[in-house]
Amino acid sequence: MTNARDIIKGTIITEKSSDLAQNANTYTFSVDVKANKVQIKQAIEEIFKVKVASVNTVTVRPKDRRVGRYTGKTNKVKKAIVKLKEGSSIELN
Repeated sequence: MTNARDIIKGTIITEKSSDLAQNANTYTFSVDVKANKVQIKQAIEEIFKVKVASVNTVTVRPKDRRVGRYTGKTNKVKKAIVKLKEGSSIELN
């Protein structure tokens, strides 16, 4: 995973994440499951040209799902909650 675009999959836009972005200068991203905090910090700084203060990660375990008699699991997901330093901001569309 040397490419920053391989680490950061996209932004997560919910009511809670947009409230954090406005009030606490904190943004939520969907990231690769194998990425660590240092790689996430470097990727965010490279893509958006901002300074990152801290990175918190959450790994969402797969849930059991069934359709009729067939059972399966949802995909494993990792979220990164990134707090930016003062004066930095990201314009999300």
